[in-house]
Amino acid sequence: MLELDKKNFEEEVLKADGYVLVDFWSDGCEPCKALMPHVHELAEKYDGKMKFTSLNTMKARRLAISQKILGLPVIAIYKDGEKVDERVKEDATIENIEEMIKKYI
Repeated sequence: MLELDKKNFEEEVLKADGYVLVDFWSDGCEPCKALMPHVHELAEKYDGKMKFTSLNTMKARRLAISQKILGLPVIAIYKDGEKVDERVKEDATIENIEEMIKKYI
């Protein structure tokens, strides 16, 4: 799981070839923290098929807003720099996230 920040987001996500999953979370988001170990498990399970990253939105608010991240948690998939899918808030269950990953690998 690659930690993203304002400095590397563009390079690692927007300029990346292929599929990149981004786990948008924040320190104050309890559902995000509950989801995180499961997302890490998926990262191990699908290692090599998709790049897995995470961004703490508390440290990159403008960046999150620029990506239209308005509520948390958000698990988004980008392809060649474009957001192609996402699961937001109540829809961000581990089952829904894995189903979304399987669509793109």
